[in-house]
Amino acid sequence: MNLVEIKHLVKTYNPEGMAVHALRGIDLEIQEGEFVAIMGASGSGKTTFMNIIGCLDTATKGEYFLNGQEIGGFTMEELAQVRSERIGYVFQSFFLLPRTSAIENVMLPLLYGQKKKHHEMIEISQAALDRVGLKERSHNMPNQLSGGQQQRVAIARALVNQPILILADEPTGNLDTHTSYEIMAIFQELNKMGKTIILITHEPDIAQFAKRNVIFRDGKISRDFQVTQIKDARIELEKIPPLEDSQ
Repeated sequence: MNLVEIKHLVKTYNPEGMAVHALRGIDLEIQEGEFVAIMGASGSGKTTFMNIIGCLDTATKGEYFLNGQEIGGFTMEELAQVRSERIGYVFQSFFLLPRTSAIENVMLPLLYGQKKKHHEMIEISQAALDRVGLKERSHNMPNQLSGGQQQRVAIARALVNQPILILADEPTGNLDTHTSYEIMAIFQELNKMGKTIILITHEPDIAQFAKRNVIFRDGKISRDFQVTQIKDARIELEKIPPLEDSQ
């Protein structure tokens, strides 16, 4: 079943009256349970594509179906609801609230989503932290966590609303190699549990942890292929000694 279906997607910006063609007719289908890495040089259109998939932007032309429902004609309020209820986001810069504990950061989407009792939100948030290996760090502040641990908190936050799609935009961009592989191991485990993941990365070695690679160039898809030798992040971790502050 196609979870994401894109038909003839076009995005054109008009800064100062000059047309900039970010996407030039994208056709793409992503099935439920896939793990797809989106790659491409700066200006290739991959970030614009991710923003549209994530309902952070809208297309100029074309159709976008999420779980069989056309999203293209949604209002800004309806798009916000889709973001809140169906999509989990993980970004390069973590975007954790600095004066808020790990568990409180994870809990944030629940505060804006369906109404739950406080103890239920605590239980759900703690379970998400447990899943990413931070059982004992729930009351730590972000500045008490390493970069890898902060990114794990961000992943836990993306999971609490049980999204049907996880979007990860350069999630290893600020991390060393060992910590990056730890994060990719978490994504691989989530994918094994059935989560659909779309990952943007400029790193070929990170893309090899996904099952499928889609390469963007000049606003179009230049290549789309299944990864024949998928790397296991847990195995790759054993080959790289961790840095002293990598956790």
